[in-house]
Amino acid sequence: MPTDQNNMPVVQIKGLTKSYRVYQKKEGLAASLRGLLHREYREVKAVRGIDLNVDQGEFVAFLGPNGAGKTTTLKLLSGVINPTSGEATVMGFVPWRRENAYRRRFALVMGQKNQLWWDLPAQESFRLHQQIYRIDSNRFERTRDELTELLEIRELLKQPVRELSLGERMKMELTAALLHSPDVLFLDEPTIGLDVVAQHNIQQFLKHYQAERHITILLTSHYMKDVAALCKRVVIIAQGRIEYDGSLGGIIDSFSGHKIVTLQFAEGDTMSDLERFGHVLEIVPPRAKLRIARTDVPKTLAAILSQHVIEDVVVEDPPLEEVIADAFARARKVRRESSDPVEAESAS
Repeated sequence: MPTDQNNMPVVQIKGLTKSYRVYQKKEGLAASLRGLLHREYREVKAVRGIDLNVDQGEFVAFLGPNGAGKTTTLKLLSGVINPTSGEATVMGFVPWRRENAYRRRFALVMGQKNQLWWDLPAQESFRLHQQIYRIDSNRFERTRDELTELLEIRELLKQPVRELSLGERMKMELTAALLHSPDVLFLDEPTIGLDVVAQHNIQQFLKHYQAERHITILLTSHYMKDVAALCKRVVIIAQGRIEYDGSLGGIIDSFSGHKIVTLQFAEGDTMSDLERFGHVLEIVPPRAKLRIARTDVPKTLAAILSQHVIEDVVVEDPPLEEVIADAFARARKVRRESSDPVEAESAS
């Protein structure tokens, strides 16, 4: 039975792993015939022993490159798949036991998967969800009206889902997921493919809803604007392992070794020899932008000021997208250098 959650994390993961055996089909007819008798497989380790705790009411970003294990982890926590080893509980439930009591307390939204009937109006799918989750009629109508009002889609409920825009469909997907008022929400790329306006609308809704309901949300996204707008805590996973767990601002301190310095030169300054002060990113007289090692910024600026007339200086951290990309690349390099080669195994 689920345990009391008052003094323990909502999500608890310990040593969780998930591996797959993938058939390696070779090219050519002869190789295909041999494969009927003697098959070769490769082990793919999607999740490699992660440990993670998430407290009640947290909005956590789960970031990583494609193939890092993000979606696999959400599927494990949703009970869609079983782990190879390790432990996990969500609100005291073991997800892969697939208990009905657990299913009624969480929701999973995947930006690339539809849960609504394509040829029917969304309101018909909502009614189906009402029956599946056994939602009282008054509560169902109250929740539906509240969500559709917040997302500004009430007038679209009678329109077939296939006729809606991508942004409108995602709003309907979120409504369907939240009809039973889950305590935990797993979001896998909810704004993928949406335009800037639709992304902003989804972000504002999630921010408002989470603040009002104080639910626990685990979000995966490749859009850093989603992360910056919604999440105070960020977990970075690469090649199935957690590489960082901390604040959004801490990512820059942990993974960025440089600053971006923009200089406004006085009229008539030759702006010469800038390469010796740092990596020149851009020169559009009278402005120049340099990338300078974080620890070298004070002495480099002093050297520039001693040789040039500078009217304005701006020192900034690099863009978050760049820092995250560097973190992914660094993690891949470290894992590649330290991990054992993947062994192919044969079975008849």
